[in-house]
Amino acid sequence: MEKIQVYGTSWCPDCAQAKQVFSKYNIKYDWHDIDRDKKACAYVEQVNEGFQSVPTILFPDGSILVEPSDAALTKKLGEIGLA
Repeated sequence: MEKIQVYGTSWCPDCAQAKQVFSKYNIKYDWHDIDRDKKACAYVEQVNEGFQSVPTILFPDGSILVEPSDAALTKKLGEIGLA
């Protein structure tokens, strides 16, 4: 299974919260800081119709969550068998 791809920034509290959810369930993910990676920033803007909405989380099944609540993220992790 591919890793989850998380696009965000170091200063974003929602990104920090998503990281805590992943940590709670010991889930590995790849982190992409859109402030430091132009390709990652372009991807986030493409997915979010020109906006830099973070976190933008890409799952191995191709689905994407943008700025999810803890409950929505946990639900998705359960749906893919990780929580």
